[in-house]
Order: sequence, then C-alpha cells, then structure tokens
Amino acid sequence: MIIGSHVSIRNGYLGAAKRAVANSASAFQYFPKNPRSLSVKEFDRGDAESCKEFCLEHGLQSVAHTPYSTSITPAKEKEELTIASLLNDLEIADACGSIGVVVHFGSQISKTDPLASYNLMLQILNSVLSQWEGGCLLLIENNAGIKGALGTTLEELVQIRNLCEYPEKIGFCLDTCHAFASGLWTGDTTELFFEKGKELDYFNHLKVIHLNNSKYPAGSRKDRHANIFGQNGLISEMDLKGLVTSPILKGIPLILETPDDEGISHQEEIEMIKKKWEKG
Repeated sequence: MIIGSHVSIRNGYLGAAKRAVANSASAFQYFPKNPRSLSVKEFDRGDAESCKEFCLEHGLQSVAHTPYSTSITPAKEKEELTIASLLNDLEIADACGSIGVVVHFGSQISKTDPLASYNLMLQILNSVLSQWEGGCLLLIENNAGIKGALGTTLEELVQIRNLCEYPEKIGFCLDTCHAFASGLWTGDTTELFFEKGKELDYFNHLKVIHLNNSKYPAGSRKDRHANIFGQNGLISEMDLKGLVTSPILKGIPLILETPDDEGISHQEEIEMIKKKWEKG
C-alpha cells in the first residue's frame, strides 16, 4: 500500500519529503508554492533536486497540488496568469520528481451556453500543455458539485482528456469525498463505478487517489473532509476499504487530505490504515 498525506513545504521540498518519512508514509502531496497565490515562483532548484534524490533513495512517491485559486475556467483577465501559474507548478513538480500536479475540473461559466466551460477548459489545457515538455502530468480531479461545479461524472473527466490536443500529458486524481458528495460513487455503487471506469478507460490514467471521508451525506454536493475512522465520517470504513484496496486500483498512491487536528494525526491515521487494511 502506497500511502501518505498532504505536507507543508515550510522547510522546503526536501523538508516535505523528510516529513513524509517521519509520518510513516510512502507518498506525500504538497503545494509547490504559496497555496493562496497564482504568482510565478522562483524556486530553489537545488532543494527540488535534493527532494527528488531523497524520494528515489527512500521509495517515496510525490504529487503536487495547484494553489486554491487555480481554475481551468478562469475569468478572462486571469487566463494568462493561470497558464503561467500552471506551467510554473509543473516545472517545480517535475524538478521534485513528482508524478504530476493536481488541478480541479472547471466550473460553469455561462447560464446560456452549456458548452462554454468545456471549451474554455480545452483552450487553457491546450495552451499550457503545448508549452510543457517535462514528464510531470497534469492530473484532473473530480469535483464535489459545489455551486454548479462540473466534473462530477467519469464521462466529463474522460472526454476532456480525449478532446485535449495532448491527452498523453493528462492523468486523473480521484477524490473519494468528492465522489461521495457528488453521487459519482457510494458504497452501494462500487461495482457499477468500476464497470463504468473500465468501460471509459478511466483507470488506466488514474495516477493518485485523495483518500478522504465525508462529513456530509452522499449526493449532498458539500465538500467537507472527515477522518477515515471516527464518528464524523459518513462513508463506512468497509466501503472505503473496498474501493481503494480493490485490485483495479492496486499501486495507485493514496493521499490523505483529512483533518489532523480532530483527535488523530496523519501519522497515526497512516499507521492505522496500514495495520487494518494492508493484509486484507
């Protein structure tokens, strides 16, 4: 089982990797720069290379996540800034040896033209990826469905990748809380979810899983993460285990984005998951 959590880069990229090891993790996620800014970062390449070497030495896998303000359906005045920011994220993550950079699927931008959002997403993705020659992938994450967000179905995710001019540079990130909140997946629909994903060739391009429980019920379209074990989570342990330990998802890194201040630390949660789930 390849598992870890989101960690801070307060002590640099190498420091983040070392923090992951201290957390008993075999994977980690990080923000490549200030999570509240789209500004291009002049990063320490030596630190990034040291992170890459450390990860190789310790069998660690890593993934980056775009800043909170990143949208692949940006307002017109933010298009150039968004493209530059995404390229910056990819460059940093590539230097750190990461699998890819996670970005959320876009949102609805027009009440009259249902295709406007998809067209803008393709425009932004094509612009970014036409300039990107590194090995790091752009990983599109499914949405929870808040405020009319798109990207709540496998069909949307797969079709955006298929229609992009550079599909080989795109992968997917599955968030279990978002999937539950949007109704994409519930414990009762696991078999159907797997059938649909195989039919659409989704799983061959799934590179990372955000392993999160949900504080709100299935279909609520509310995005509030809960710990895997405990009373706040509404996805049963059995259902989460049945999903992420399936042979279909074998070898895909699991990243916790769960609260670490609600009675259990990420290290404790990682150790508990491995103890309870690794041996079936």
